[in-house]
Amino acid sequence: MIIYGLFLVVLYFFFILPNKKKRQKQVDYLADLKKGDKIVTTGGIHGKITELKDLTAIIDLGGGSKMKINRAAISMEAAALEEVVSSKDE
Repeated sequence: MIIYGLFLVVLYFFFILPNKKKRQKQVDYLADLKKGDKIVTTGGIHGKITELKDLTAIIDLGGGSKMKINRAAISMEAAALEEVVSSKDE
């Protein structure tokens, strides 16, 4: 019985808690978005936010193209992606 309890504690600290922190960080990021932020969507589309509403955002893709997306589809800041790519190159 103690082994099962220990297993649940390990499961919580290694799987549940990190996912909970990551999810909260993403929720905070989406709440802090503002006009002019450069973002990357979950589909890999890069753009700059031109308008924000409660559930949607309009992003400028460059060349006069704009796209309306769901806010939940915003994955990360474009600068964060560039940091990841540059750290892998080193």
